[in-house]
Amino acid sequence: MERIHIAFFGPTNSGKSTLVNALCGQEVSLVSPQPGTTTDPVRKAIELPYGIGPAVLVDTAGIDDASVLGPERKRRTEAVIGQTDVAVVLQAKDAAMKSLLETLREAGIPSVVYEKEDTPDGLLQRIAQALPREEKRFLTGNLVKPGDKVVLVMPQDSEAPKGRIILPQVQVIRELLDRGCIPCCCTPETLRKALECSPALVITDSQVFRQVNAAIPADLPLTSFSILLAAQKGDVRTFVEGAGAIDKLQPGDRVLIAEACTHVPDTEDIGRIKIPALLRKLADVRVEIAAGNDFPDDLTPYALIIHCGACVANKFLVRFRTGKALLAGVPITNYGIALAKLQGMLDRVRIP
Repeated sequence: MERIHIAFFGPTNSGKSTLVNALCGQEVSLVSPQPGTTTDPVRKAIELPYGIGPAVLVDTAGIDDASVLGPERKRRTEAVIGQTDVAVVLQAKDAAMKSLLETLREAGIPSVVYEKEDTPDGLLQRIAQALPREEKRFLTGNLVKPGDKVVLVMPQDSEAPKGRIILPQVQVIRELLDRGCIPCCCTPETLRKALECSPALVITDSQVFRQVNAAIPADLPLTSFSILLAAQKGDVRTFVEGAGAIDKLQPGDRVLIAEACTHVPDTEDIGRIKIPALLRKLADVRVEIAAGNDFPDDLTPYALIIHCGACVANKFLVRFRTGKALLAGVPITNYGIALAKLQGMLDRVRIP
């Protein structure tokens, strides 16, 4: 289940950190009368009552920070807006906060104004009421039905976390179990044996699309974890259309690889190594990387944006970045769809 991102905005020393600590029941953020104590956004994963469920509380720096590092702190605070489901605003009558509230309204982000008389429970109830209401969407969409056997192909290479499997794979397995399906997990090396279960669908890691496609019957439906995430969190049709820009890339074009998380890449990294290598086989493009909260303000220099599967990001961040790309007139797609296109399989894969 995706975590709701609840961000706290306010002037310096307005009590944001104290409020976050009160809601968590522990000292998450350092509290001090010294202005500018909170520098970078502080995040705390937590389970909240009143129907909110799994959430991430984000404590931000004062938006009016006048110190030498103030502009950079403000930039990092404003970057949080792009991944906020509900904003809690302190000292809403402050001029800077009025401007922020207008920015939130224009971005379609619901906001809750914190009042001094608010109790933690009362504030949480108002946050729950402000949450965007969306119809539940299954990751696997209309691709499965109860009783279906589904083969999940999960490479265990150096990019796979030691001793565990990655979040999208966990989410898909849990959903299949909840929907009454029978998941069968394998690696590319054990795929042929797994196919003996006569599956109704194969879901694979996108980077082994070609290998998996060669091993399964041509009429067996095939998709990937990244494509399932794209369909649940973003505008998958826009991503499919954006992948068409791959055919138009010219030498010297700039392509932005956007990752929602930060990690140390290795020789098998999908976004830093594998996708750029496939792109350069088509044209001598310039590949640039934006990781974590970093996402360029000006997207117009790029011929294409390829976004990660967003397994650690929420729907709002994916849609915010997609909207920003569309406003700039820049095609945007995601890892899974781009890999299907680059391997000549976009017409082959199933999209929920």
